Amino acid sequence: MTPVSRAALLSLVFTLVFDSKVLADPDLPPWSERAIQDDIDIESLATSGQDPIPLLQALGEHLFAAKFTSLDGAGRPDATGASVPTKVRRQSHLRFQRLAGPDANACASCHNEPVVGGAGAFTANVFVSEGFESADFDTIDPQFSNERNTNAIQGAGLIELLAREMTADLRRQRHDVLSLARRNGRPETADLETKGISFGRLTAYPDGTLDVSRLDGIDDDLTIRPFSQKGVFASLRQFTVNAMNAHHGIQASERFGPRWTGTDDFDADGVSAEMTPGQISALVAWQATLPAPTRKKNLPDIWQSASTRGESVFGEIGCASCHVPALPLESLIFHDPGPFDTAGTLRQSDMEKPLALDLATLDWIKSLPRDERGRTLVPLFGDLKRHKIADAQNETYGNELLAQRFVARDVFITAELWGIGSTAPYGHRGDLTTLNEAILAHGGDATQSRKDYSALSESDRQSVIAFLRSLEIAQ
Repeated sequence: MTPVSRAALLSLVFTLVFDSKVLADPDLPPWSERAIQDDIDIESLATSGQDPIPLLQALGEHLFAAKFTSLDGAGRPDATGASVPTKVRRQSHLRFQRLAGPDANACASCHNEPVVGGAGAFTANVFVSEGFESADFDTIDPQFSNERNTNAIQGAGLIELLAREMTADLRRQRHDVLSLARRNGRPETADLETKGISFGRLTAYPDGTLDVSRLDGIDDDLTIRPFSQKGVFASLRQFTVNAMNAHHGIQASERFGPRWTGTDDFDADGVSAEMTPGQISALVAWQATLPAPTRKKNLPDIWQSASTRGESVFGEIGCASCHVPALPLESLIFHDPGPFDTAGTLRQSDMEKPLALDLATLDWIKSLPRDERGRTLVPLFGDLKRHKIADAQNETYGNELLAQRFVARDVFITAELWGIGSTAPYGHRGDLTTLNEAILAHGGDATQSRKDYSALSESDRQSVIAFLRSLEIAQ
């Protein structure tokens, strides 16, 4: 996808007819080195009755590819990369650093393989802290940070929509078992399951308390958090606000502005209101509407035959129990802000009505299959659930010393495999060069599947690789 130019963006604006506008700074000369020049009045856009996708996509694409400068507020001399607005212990003399960041000029400088929005090579690795306030470090010592490879974003809108529906369903089940316990005057237990995925058991007591000790693969609040390799971000909006600060030193006003910090220049770099809610919404919309990964077309007969066999073997050895081939999605309407955006991001209660992006209007959606109930089948090869993926015998995926957001170091969310044929290298650190290495690195909950894979004939192992290599991000 070719990044949209500012001239093309403004041309698009003038061809669209609706009440809201792209707000451009009239005082900037055409040669300005500012990358962030245009804004969107999302309140007007949401109530205009017009399709918000074309305008938001265009500005979002521009911002995702833009190389931010100090004129935009890039850099954070008096703030850390923490998700909670936090001051640095001591200011760095470096504008960029590969440790606690800022570590990138543009979103696309890491998310670029095989296309903008995709994954990143090992050279694009970043270092992350536990995520709240301990985000000020200047060492690669694993006691202070975890090294992570860049994930692809294609299909992220569908992933978030699945997570929203699953969260709502699990919370309905919690409400039902609480009501049952109160009505019957005794403890009641429910098996939590949504879209065929089990998340353990929940016991409710008549006094309204809950025993959450038997939950499996999810936080105690029953919120599916599908983003990041640990599954700690609930929404693209939360992910984007975090990433803008951590990787670029651009503070979104919805988290770092006067409402929460008492100032419009929290990092004290002389640039106020560095990214508005409209600009964050544009970035969210661009990511949410990226096409879902697909399968390679026109494969040679030998590859197609091996891939077909490999997909069958993949299921037989249990890989598909976590890497579920497809999950059903009821609605394709992506609201922004979403229903589970919370403090630190714009919320639905902050607007008269949220933006409504109808993903059904996108051409690539039409290629996705439907089930007998008309639901869209999202071919993610994942389950949006966390699993223990390492053990003492096989600790490759558990080699981090730092827990992140209370998620144990040997626990990761199931990686969606759609597009995996386009996103080498593999593993959370990007240090596994082949799919065979990545499979053999599995431990913990995946131990038996790994053993079954190891016991396959060489021909069947190669067929599994052929299948995985057929799952690609379209270019």
